[in-house]
Amino acid sequence: MSHGADIDLASGPLPLPAKGALGRLTRLVALVNRCVAVLSMLGILAAALILTSSVVLRYFLKIPTDWQDEAAVFLLVGITFLCGAQVQAVRGHVGIQALSGLLPAGLERLRGILADVAGGGFCAFFAWKSWTLFREAWVDGQTTDSAWAPPLWIPYGMMAGGMTLLTLQIALQIAHACHGREDRG
Repeated sequence: MSHGADIDLASGPLPLPAKGALGRLTRLVALVNRCVAVLSMLGILAAALILTSSVVLRYFLKIPTDWQDEAAVFLLVGITFLCGAQVQAVRGHVGIQALSGLLPAGLERLRGILADVAGGGFCAFFAWKSWTLFREAWVDGQTTDSAWAPPLWIPYGMMAGGMTLLTLQIALQIAHACHGREDRG
């Protein structure tokens, strides 16, 4: 099990299991991750265009803006949280490699599972709290304090959805590791 920057992100998707409910769920999550990655690329482009237009309008044309910064922040929050599962799927996060070369293979596998369990527990808690924030913002009609005042359920929903997808991704990786497979999706 590899944790960290030694993954070649350009080498393409990792092998997915072919059989059973675990394989079907893994393929479904991999498909969702790819769709979210494409949407996030478009979101980054949109945020860049929004911020660029804001600069042009304010500094060159002297036209005040009131929604651009907030819209870009909403997009970037969504991108950050929704792409977490894709990054986890390829183990593209920053990891500490100090112990990986020192431990025997069995202990390294156990260490990886325990790290995933701890990370998954944190992500599950974060997802739960994000869904709580989403519900409160939805029910109470909460908005930001700006003149534009977009609803807060939008970023809370993206946080909740992203953390839920990340929790599911980690759970799948734990299930694969417990079944003795390196398959990640």
